[in-house]
Amino acid sequence: MSTISETRTAPLERVLFALAGTVVLIAAALSAFVSSWFLLVVAFVGLNQWLYVLVGDCPASLVLSRLFGLKRGIR
Repeated sequence: MSTISETRTAPLERVLFALAGTVVLIAAALSAFVSSWFLLVVAFVGLNQWLYVLVGDCPASLVLSRLFGLKRGIR
């Protein structure tokens, strides 16, 4: 149960999912209209997602947790 005084922030996983989805959509649009080299950004996002799955951290998760104090929702 959460209390009223507890601050509500999105769990780290939800923010990472939203960030990855946004970057993939932007890179896909850029690759369709500007250059196919933007598909490398999509590959980079995918590699970071697998890094998070296998290791438990990725560069974005470290930055978000340190700068914004986001905590993991999954324990």
